[in-house]
Amino acid sequence: MKRLTLTLLLAAVALGAFAQEKEKEIKKGWSFGLLPTATWSTDNGFQAGAFGDVYYYGDGKTYPDPLHKISWEASYFTHSHRMRMYLAYDSKYLIPNMRVNASVTYMNDPLYTFWGFNGAASTQNYDIWSNKNYIPNKKGEVKYPYIADALDNSPIATNYYGMSRSMLRVLANLQGQIVPHLNWAAGINFWWWQLGDMKDRGNKDNEGNVHKYDLTNTLYQKYISMGAIRPAEAQGGLSLEMNAGIVYDTRDIEAAPNRGIWAEAYLNGAPYAGNPKTGLYSPYLKACVYFRHYIDIPIHIPAGDPVFAYRLAWQQTLAGDTPFYMIQNVPLLVQRNMISEGFGSSNTVRGLRENRILAEGFAWLNAELRVKLVNFKLFNQFFYIAVNPFFDAGIITKPYRVKELAAAADADGIIKDLALDALKVATSSTEYAGINDIIYDASKVHKFVYSPGIGLKIAMNQNFIVSAEYAYCFTGGMNANPWIGIGINYQF
Repeated sequence: MKRLTLTLLLAAVALGAFAQEKEKEIKKGWSFGLLPTATWSTDNGFQAGAFGDVYYYGDGKTYPDPLHKISWEASYFTHSHRMRMYLAYDSKYLIPNMRVNASVTYMNDPLYTFWGFNGAASTQNYDIWSNKNYIPNKKGEVKYPYIADALDNSPIATNYYGMSRSMLRVLANLQGQIVPHLNWAAGINFWWWQLGDMKDRGNKDNEGNVHKYDLTNTLYQKYISMGAIRPAEAQGGLSLEMNAGIVYDTRDIEAAPNRGIWAEAYLNGAPYAGNPKTGLYSPYLKACVYFRHYIDIPIHIPAGDPVFAYRLAWQQTLAGDTPFYMIQNVPLLVQRNMISEGFGSSNTVRGLRENRILAEGFAWLNAELRVKLVNFKLFNQFFYIAVNPFFDAGIITKPYRVKELAAAADADGIIKDLALDALKVATSSTEYAGINDIIYDASKVHKFVYSPGIGLKIAMNQNFIVSAEYAYCFTGGMNANPWIGIGINYQF
């Protein structure tokens, strides 16, 4: 977790008890927010690096909205070995009567986790998911499952859900006013993906021997063999996306509104999506609709009125077939987070694994109560601390690669991977007994997914918001066990 961030949270609470005051001034000039990215998550492990926002308020007439905002991050994750770099710019004042939003992102995932298609239909089996290996601990215990080598019966480390990916994204979006509060929006996004087997550097045992993962028995390779991942797209490719639509916005404050509506409806399509090396050409067109409503609750507590906020969202492919390397993308006109992907995790339904639901269409709900506990001034900066109990839910409206999966399934819609029957467990406990060889069950495609949770926020100058959230998914086979998200901003 963000240890330094949490230290800041606790210090701010203590200071706030003595320094609570209603914000009366405006902010001028430059403001900088910088924090270490000392986080931990079940998906990616410990994160090391730094992130921050730079705001310019000019003479303060637009406060709390900045004239210009620059966001950045550079970090590395120990569990998945993910490397991520991000630089973004956002302004409503660079061009008169027009909003500019642009960013560049690079991400490398040598041990990325691929859970399969269509959410709950794909079995989530923790017994065969681990970015660790079978090497005995100091007590001589072997706690992780392995597959025996066919030649000498020696164990081979297993990460069944492992694969690798790297991504470069460059995007630019514009908004212009049609009438007050109603804008047109258009943008262009370039993606370059490279996919493959895990890029495993191996792990050393107590005797110095290097052990690597089995790259043949993975879900990624199983999907390729079934045709659910097409050979021409299995190594990645390019996508040039364009979007156009309308935005209705009556929010009083953008970063954390007290009242107003923020709604978007647009088409997002790729006239070119393909891999020049393989000749794949797969254009597609998606519809995206988001409705966010912020309601001030007139309970006049000293730190500020509570706010009830909710989001109704829907995204679905209308035409074409989205390539495998783009199916996790959640198109957005204004980037609030550095990675715009994930039916599951912090961008959509909290409480799920990262990119746990891969589908052509998905509808979801987020509802939360935002309550400010205290506000205060510290080092000439304005702070407040808030909590946000929430409820998230979602359902698949259009599954992905139905024909290909049906062709590989039995009459009941079940797909098994017999390679899992060879998975052995070398441990004295029964924790990993009875590995399930079912990897897909079509009857669970439209299973309703829901997660309650709670979050803690600390905001500086109403814009730089550090967020820590916990959620638990009650849908069988979907829980992240547990899910903890630590980052910046409210989810919406």
